[in-house]
Amino acid sequence: MTVIVTGGMIGLGKTSVAELLGKELGSEVFYESVENNPILPLFYTASDEEIQEKRYPFLLQLYFLQTRFEAIKQAYKKNNNVLDRSIYEDWYFAKVNHDLGRISDLEFQVYEGLLNEMMKEIDDLPYKKAPDLMVYLKASFETVMFRIGLRGRDFEQDQGLVDYYRTLWEGYDEWVQHHYKASEVLIVDMDKTDVVNNPADAERVVQEVKARLGM
Repeated sequence: MTVIVTGGMIGLGKTSVAELLGKELGSEVFYESVENNPILPLFYTASDEEIQEKRYPFLLQLYFLQTRFEAIKQAYKKNNNVLDRSIYEDWYFAKVNHDLGRISDLEFQVYEGLLNEMMKEIDDLPYKKAPDLMVYLKASFETVMFRIGLRGRDFEQDQGLVDYYRTLWEGYDEWVQHHYKASEVLIVDMDKTDVVNNPADAERVVQEVKARLGM
């Protein structure tokens, strides 16, 4: 049984890498709940006043926490799987929104309580298996913004979101280095990697993953 999780900044290609690895390794892919997420567009387009009134950041984190919890429980039942962002990474987004004042102290306390209980349940699953590897996609902020623009989701394009993206980007390496403990980490430099349009890059990433997994 092999478990791989992909992680990294918004827009850098986690889904493409997850699909590539799933195909090449014969693994099922469990996708992040984005396309049918009812809260995500509201989170990105709300004004500061609407955020304070409607609490979209808190609601979004609860939604993601629920769907990632469901995904990892299902994934751990399979022989092999790849998760397009996982519950292990969820806390970082909640923490950033808390630090920005978009999630209140009380909301963050409730969120962390739920997360801790979910992680206890995962640890007690009879079929539980920790990830073997996280594939962490890393790039310059310029590449992040270019990739976000390239994929063209309208609700992600507002210039008012740049500061939010930069705050996420600035703290990501620190989270990986000092907070993520579930598995080894393979860093992929997305400034120099395009798994969609460059077959050589795709093959290199697959071979690096296989090497880390001892395949």
